[in-house]
Amino acid sequence: QVQLVESGGGSVQAGDALRLSCAASRRAYSMGWFRQAPGTEREFVAAITWSDGSTYYADPVKGRFTISRDNVKNTVYLQMNSLTREDTAVFYCAANFRARSVVSYRNGMDYWGKGTLVTVSS
Repeated sequence: QVQLVESGGGSVQAGDALRLSCAASRRAYSMGWFRQAPGTEREFVAAITWSDGSTYYADPVKGRFTISRDNVKNTVYLQMNSLTREDTAVFYCAANFRARSVVSYRNGMDYWGKGTLVTVSS
């Protein structure tokens, strides 16, 4: 079993920045961030491989969000800049232990955190 613990969510104003963290009990091939807004399906946000730090982003967040990892702390971060109301969602951290690459779809992830809420108001 793998534990993923997210932190860093909160309420901010449009245009503000926020950094999410995900502490993992064990290192996976890759880690990802997904989000789910009320009444919508969970969607991919960003992913990163532990080995070489390769990254992949969903189009709506490219240029605004940055995913990174700390190999010593087994922690993945999501730096979110220029937040908009459309970014309001519960953000989930997920781990992939099967594919040796970034994974951008929900069924490709093996473990999930409980989520952290990000609320952006204008």
